Amino acid sequence: MYRILIVDDEEDVVSLLKDYLELNQYETLSAGNGTEALEKIKWNPDLILLDINMPGMDGLSVCRQIRDYVNCPIIFLTARIEDADKIKGFAAGGDDYMVKPFSIDELGARVAAHIRRERRSARQANVRYFGKIAIDYTAKTVTVDGRALEFPKKEFEILELLSENAGQVFDKERIYELLWGYDAEGGSSVVAEHIRRIRVRLREVEAERHLETVWGLGYKWVR
Repeated sequence: MYRILIVDDEEDVVSLLKDYLELNQYETLSAGNGTEALEKIKWNPDLILLDINMPGMDGLSVCRQIRDYVNCPIIFLTARIEDADKIKGFAAGGDDYMVKPFSIDELGARVAAHIRRERRSARQANVRYFGKIAIDYTAKTVTVDGRALEFPKKEFEILELLSENAGQVFDKERIYELLWGYDAEGGSSVVAEHIRRIRVRLREVEAERHLETVWGLGYKWVR
């Protein structure tokens, strides 16, 4: 049974989500604020539904604190719909957005889709080497000369997509469609921000050459 952590300061929202998810055979945990959410992380949820607009520690702050050591999908629940807010959310490590008020059935479909993707990835043990870089697609890790190089979940997914298709050019729109979905809130600016952050990490270990910009077309991974 998959475990889902619901983080929202609105009790009626938490109650609605708990009832729906448990009816669909998920185990649920809940937290009413950011501090409580950090405590519940120890139960290793398979997915997190995270409200952004909470008093005190908001959802973005929670996501930034946990993303380096929590690999599960994080879906933001928010009333914000501005592009700047979406970019901040994805940059913090979020995987998806649901804008309030949302369809409970659509949320259920997105939860199921993210969990299916995680399950498929877990079944495929695969490590590939690119010079001094080793990418473990099962463990979702990147090492350089044996040293771990940390990437938040969405940045790793971009690396995974490009490196598994080395030499193939992907434009920003295609990357977004493949990793966020056709109906997700956001666009090419979100991908550009993630690519920028990936470059910074690769530059630190003198491995930036593997991520190449094909001007006017997109990005590709070079062996």
